Amino acid sequence: MANDPNSAVVRVESLRKHYGSLEALREVTFEIKAGEVFGLLGPNGAGKTTTIEILEGLRQPDGGTVTVCGMNPGHEQTALKERIGAQLQATVLPDKIRVEEALALFASFYRESASIEMLLEQFGLAEKRRAFFEKLSGGQKQRLALALAMVNNPELVLLDEPTAGLDAQVRRDIYALIERFREEHRTTLLTTHYIEEAERLCDRVAIIDHGQVIALGTPRELVARSGKGTRIEVSLAKSVSPDRLKQLDAVSDCREVNGKYFLHAQPAAVAVAALVRFLEAEGNALLDLHIAQPTLEDVFVEMTGRRMQD
Repeated sequence: MANDPNSAVVRVESLRKHYGSLEALREVTFEIKAGEVFGLLGPNGAGKTTTIEILEGLRQPDGGTVTVCGMNPGHEQTALKERIGAQLQATVLPDKIRVEEALALFASFYRESASIEMLLEQFGLAEKRRAFFEKLSGGQKQRLALALAMVNNPELVLLDEPTAGLDAQVRRDIYALIERFREEHRTTLLTTHYIEEAERLCDRVAIIDHGQVIALGTPRELVARSGKGTRIEVSLAKSVSPDRLKQLDAVSDCREVNGKYFLHAQPAAVAVAALVRFLEAEGNALLDLHIAQPTLEDVFVEMTGRRMQD
């Protein structure tokens, strides 16, 4: 699909939404560029689904402005539906509808549609074309939901928690399908509460919590903002005070847990070199060393004081 990489397919500015006294969205602002996979990352209840439902025109905001493919979702729903595809958190179809029947039904909703044969092949459903919906596994149902979202060959794909509740292998299968969207330069919005999902799939991520965007950027940019830097886990032949290790070059913090030492450092190479020199001078020895880069989970913890799943 040809897209202007400098254009914004989605623009959201100061978006607000209340449910009674609950402030679900508070001044949410972001934009999605043509051809990118954009992630809304946050815990359950953060406001991700409310945001995506407003973009789809399923809910009206209480304030702010939203444009999707140059249109107002609340006022131009009929025109907008021709240009977007959506996979909701739950796909409910009649138990006795067959896979190919579901695709044909959804295709009939649009002026133009993709080839059903092509969708069956692309989403690994060709062998299940005559299967009833009730007979599909969870992963097959999710692949069908994605195929239904693509039936009109959309300019923008909106995916709400596409891998929630799926096992690891099925999740990887879904990842491969979403990565194909990127290869096709198809603009994609993905909501998720899985850290590894956002880091693997998304070109840019907005971390959302309690209805607010608390960070926005590429996964690498967000991780680089982590104040604690790289985490270095070491085991030593002799115990040493964590306070002494904290004084090493490039080390910002150190704590000892069950005989292992956890250092935060930036840059890691300088810290490791300083650690080796320190141990040699002390007559100590390094038994084990493991280096782990910060994750989006670390960024979330630093900004909110709690873990994503809390």
